[in-house]
Amino acid sequence: MARKTFKSNASKDGTALTHIDSSGEARMVDVSAKPATERSAVAEGRVVMSKATLELIVSGNGKKGDVLGTARIAGIMATKRTSDLIPLCHPLALSKVTIDITLDKRLPGCIVRAAVKVTGPTGVEMEALTAVSVACLTIYDMIKAVERGVRIEGIHLVEKKGGKSGHYRAED
Repeated sequence: MARKTFKSNASKDGTALTHIDSSGEARMVDVSAKPATERSAVAEGRVVMSKATLELIVSGNGKKGDVLGTARIAGIMATKRTSDLIPLCHPLALSKVTIDITLDKRLPGCIVRAAVKVTGPTGVEMEALTAVSVACLTIYDMIKAVERGVRIEGIHLVEKKGGKSGHYRAED
């Protein structure tokens, strides 16, 4: 069976897949020649629920305890384990992780935002996205006994700074 030939290095317009080598095999990108620079990323997602379930979170009367505090800790812990969860992701010595959870009665639900910072040769977009994902999943886990129809939505990269590709900001 013939193997496809793949373009392995990113082109100037960023269209190539950097984690695929010329024979189509997955590979970890070599970042050893890249300078260690300050890099940051912000990601966001939403947990949508009923007004009654949101009020339960606000009141602090959830059966499993502090929903938002537990979600923050879970998000931070997940950020530090991103390279264990996402194949080919580099382990990083993170310098800052913040998880902000805003209650939004209009959703109704929670808006989860993670900000991650590192000084290193590669970015922290995956760490920010992992933090948001796990924090949202933790909120779901903490309230699922009350409402199974909770939705996790819109997890996305909001902004990244640093590195060769420069600054990125998602359109609103």
